[in-house]
Amino acid sequence: MEEQPGLSDQYRTASPWPLLVAVGFALSEVGVFLGIFPVAVGGILLLGGSVAGILAESGYARRPWRTLALLGGVFAGLGAALVATQLPGSSVGLLEVVADPNGVVGRGLAVAVAGAMLVAAGATSQMFGRSQQV
Repeated sequence: MEEQPGLSDQYRTASPWPLLVAVGFALSEVGVFLGIFPVAVGGILLLGGSVAGILAESGYARRPWRTLALLGGVFAGLGAALVATQLPGSSVGLLEVVADPNGVVGRGLAVAVAGAMLVAAGATSQMFGRSQQV
C-alpha cells in the first residue's frame, strides 16, 4: 500500500495564479474605492496579468498576450465610460476636470490608465513574440 495514494510525479504542484488574482482583486478594490490612484492602477495591472496567466496556464488561451490586451480593452472602456458620465459638455470643462479630478473621475481615470497599460503590454508582447518565432 502506498503512503500517499493518488499522488504522482506526473501531476504538477499548486499554481501561484489564484493567489495573485485574489491579491490583484483586493488591491484594485481598495485603490478604486478609496481613490488611491497608484494602488488602483497596480491592482488592476496585477489582476489583469494574473487572469491572463491563469487562462493561458489552464489551456483556455494559447498565449496570455491577446487575453491581456482584451482585458485591458475592457478595463479601458469601463474607465472611459465612467469618466464620460461625469464630464461637462464643453472642452474647457473637460480639461479642468481631468487636471483636477473629483472622486468619480479620478477613479475612472485610474481604471482607464491601467486598461491602456494592459493593452500596450499585450500588444507589444504579441508583436515581439511573433517576430521571435520562426
